[in-house]
Amino acid sequence: MKTDFEELFRISEENRRLAADMFASLTPEQWATPSLCSGWTVREVAAHLLAPLETRFSWFRVLRTVIRYRGDLDRYLDEQTREWAERPTDELVAGIRRLAGRQLNVPFVGPFGPMTDTCIHLRDAARPLGLDVNPPPSSWRAAMDFLVSKPGARAFLPASRLNGLRLIATDQDWAWGEGSEIHGPSEALTLAVTGRAVALPDLEGPGVELLRERITD
Repeated sequence: MKTDFEELFRISEENRRLAADMFASLTPEQWATPSLCSGWTVREVAAHLLAPLETRFSWFRVLRTVIRYRGDLDRYLDEQTREWAERPTDELVAGIRRLAGRQLNVPFVGPFGPMTDTCIHLRDAARPLGLDVNPPPSSWRAAMDFLVSKPGARAFLPASRLNGLRLIATDQDWAWGEGSEIHGPSEALTLAVTGRAVALPDLEGPGVELLRERITD
């Protein structure tokens, strides 16, 4: 991962501003559209992007949360997100826009995790709405570099998901891994390896079916 922290913070801020502008333009029906995050609508995705910006992170707070939820951080995030999603849409949009530049450095994943979240969750909301609101390839490069690292794999996907696969971006000079090749846009590669099967049709190569089996089992 060659991206420095200042670049990660810049990417995160730009993605949040993109998201805020998109959310501000949505109708009530669009806010209620199911996102790519299972069980969450577009509203929950917006809430999930805002919540960490108004949360004070520390090792003590994280460890206390881990103990309280007995290690089930997915349950914690779901409960937190649904609570925040009860806020008015205008408040969610204003909060994301106001705090877009906040520099998050979270225990275990540093600034890489929040940056990757901004890339993925922007598309989690935009794709089902048919909106072409998308970070540039350079931003996806930073996210992909993180996801194929050990800390990124631990945080975002099962350790064995990428075994025997070679990922090759078609919109920039980026490739990783050895084995059956998967070719496609950076956005689709990232969404697919993090479990979004909807992105698989945008990919090509002998490794696509293997990845499909691993994310749909």
